Amino acid sequence: MERQRYVERCSELYAVGGFAAVRETAEAGLDEYGPDPVLLRWLGQAHAAEDEDDHDREAETAYRKGLALAPHDLGLLVSYMELCLRSDSFDHPSRARRAVELQKRVEELAPPGSPERERVDDATGWAGRGYWDDLMAGAALGRAQRAATEERSVLVTDALRRDARGESREEAGEDLDTAAVAAAVELLQGARNAPLRLLLAHRVAAYVLTFALSFGLNKALVWSGALEFSPWGWLLYVPLFAAEAKLRRAERIGKERVVARVQARHQATDTV
Repeated sequence: MERQRYVERCSELYAVGGFAAVRETAEAGLDEYGPDPVLLRWLGQAHAAEDEDDHDREAETAYRKGLALAPHDLGLLVSYMELCLRSDSFDHPSRARRAVELQKRVEELAPPGSPERERVDDATGWAGRGYWDDLMAGAALGRAQRAATEERSVLVTDALRRDARGESREEAGEDLDTAAVAAAVELLQGARNAPLRLLLAHRVAAYVLTFALSFGLNKALVWSGALEFSPWGWLLYVPLFAAEAKLRRAERIGKERVVARVQARHQATDTV
C-alpha cells in the first residue's frame, strides 16, 4: 500500500475518534516505509489524544523522531507544542519549558493567519487562562454538554417512537451521531427500560420535578426531626443519571462501530 494511503486512513480514523486504530495504522506504515514525519505526527497525535502520562510519553517520542527527520515540519511543531503546553510543569518541567521554544519556531515558519498560527493562538490562549477563565470555560462546556445531551435525548426519543411504529431504522453508516442514536435505541429496548425511556422523552420536566421532590423530601425529613441533615432526597436523581449513563454508553458503542466500519472499508479496498 502507498504511504499516502496510510496517511489518509490515519486522518479518517482520527476524525471518528479511533485513536487506537490510528496508532495501529501509523505503525503499520512506519514498519513498511520506515521513519516518516507525517506518519510519526499521526502516531503522536493518536497517543496524545488519550491524555494519559504513558501515552504522552509515547507522543513525545514520536514527535521528536519526526522532528529529527523534518525539523521545520509545522504539523509536528504545533502538535508537539500543544502537548508541551498541556503538560504539568511540576511533573514534566522540561517538557513544559520546551513549549516556548516550539512556539517561537512555529511563529518564525508559519505566516500570520495560517492554520498553524491559529492553532498556536488557541493553544497559548488556553494555557494562559487564569482561575476565573477556567471557571467560565468550564461553565460554558457544561452548558454545551447539557445542550448536546438534551438534543441527543430528543433524537433517541424520536427514533424509539419510529421503532415502536415498526418503521425501518436509519442506516448509521460512518456517522457518529446516527450510530450513537442507533445504539441507544438498542440499549433502551425492553419493559425494564420503559422508565428510562419516559425520563428521556421528558428530560427537562423530569429534572425540574426531581429537584422539587428531592428538595422537598430533604426538608420534610429535617423538619420532622428525623434527621439533622438529609441527603436522601438526592437519591431520586438516580434514575435520571441511569438514563444519561445509557446515552453515554451508546455514544461509546456508536463510536466503536463507526471505527470498525471504517476499518472494514479499508480492508475491503485492500482485497480489491
